[in-house]
Amino acid sequence: MAVLGKGSAHGACSLLHAAPLGYGACMALNLPIAVRLLDRPSKRDISDPDGLLDRLLEAWQAAGQPLPEGYNAEELHWGVNSKIPAKQGLKSSAATCIAALRALENATEIRLEDHERVHLAATAQLAAGVSLTGSIDDAWGCMTPGWKLVDVQAPIEEGVLLEDEGLASDEWIVILVLRGPREHQPQLSDFEPHLPAFQQALDALQARNPLVALTWNGRGIAAALRDIDGRKMTNDSFMNSARAAGITGSGPALALVIPENQRAAVDRIKTWYTGRYKGIEILETSFLSLEGDDELE
Repeated sequence: MAVLGKGSAHGACSLLHAAPLGYGACMALNLPIAVRLLDRPSKRDISDPDGLLDRLLEAWQAAGQPLPEGYNAEELHWGVNSKIPAKQGLKSSAATCIAALRALENATEIRLEDHERVHLAATAQLAAGVSLTGSIDDAWGCMTPGWKLVDVQAPIEEGVLLEDEGLASDEWIVILVLRGPREHQPQLSDFEPHLPAFQQALDALQARNPLVALTWNGRGIAAALRDIDGRKMTNDSFMNSARAAGITGSGPALALVIPENQRAAVDRIKTWYTGRYKGIEILETSFLSLEGDDELE
C-alpha cells in the first residue's frame, strides 16, 4: 500500500453559531485528524456513513483539479485517524474535509489558497447532507490555530472579519462533556426568540473576549435547542469554578474552560459530572493558539 498524500487539521469549539446572525466563529482545539490518500483500501475501517470523502473528491474534480498522476478516482482510497468525536458539535466534518484536501494537495503538488479549501469543504458538506449551510466558519476554524470571526454570507475570500491568535495552550484546560447522539437539529426559526444572546456573543468577539462569547453562545444554543439538561449542566460547571462554558455547535457536547493552574477544579468537575449524569464521556484537551503552535499543514 502506497501513501500518495497526507494532510492534517483539527477540531474546534463554537464561539458563535452562524445561523442566528449570519456571523460565525469557532476556536481551534487540540483534537487532531490525519487523512491519507492511498492506492489501496485502508486496513483500518473508515467511518464515513454520509459519503463525505467521496463527495469531497467529486468537488475536487469538479473544480478542475487533477488527480495524482496515473490514477483515476476509482483507484483512490482514504485512511483516516481522527481524535475528533463525531456529530458532537466539534467540527469533525469540516476538519475531515480540510485534512483530505491537504492530502490531495500533497499528492498532486498543488497549493490551494485557504478560501479555495473552504469553498470545496462547503461544497462537499452540502452534497453529503451533513450541513445546511456548508459550515464555512467551521472550515476556517479547522485550518489554523486561534479563532476567526466569519461573515458566512459574504464571498468566501472576503468573509474573514477578525482573526486572533487565540488563548495560550498552556494556560487553559478545555473539558469536553460528550452526551451521546444528537437528538435535535435546530431550524432557523428556533433561533429567532434568542437573538440577544447571540448578539452578546458577537459583541464579545468584537471586543476579543472569546470566553465570554463561548458562554453567551452556549446559552443561546441551549435555549434554541430547548436543552434544559444542557443549560443545567453548564450552570453546574460555573458552580465548580469553570471560567466559561457552553454547548458547542448544535450540540450536544459541552465545552468547559478552566485555568490550567486550577487542577483541583478540573478534577472536581470531572467527578461532579460522572457522578450525576449517566451515559456521558469526559475528554480533556486544550486550545491551539498561534502563539504556541505551528500552523497545521
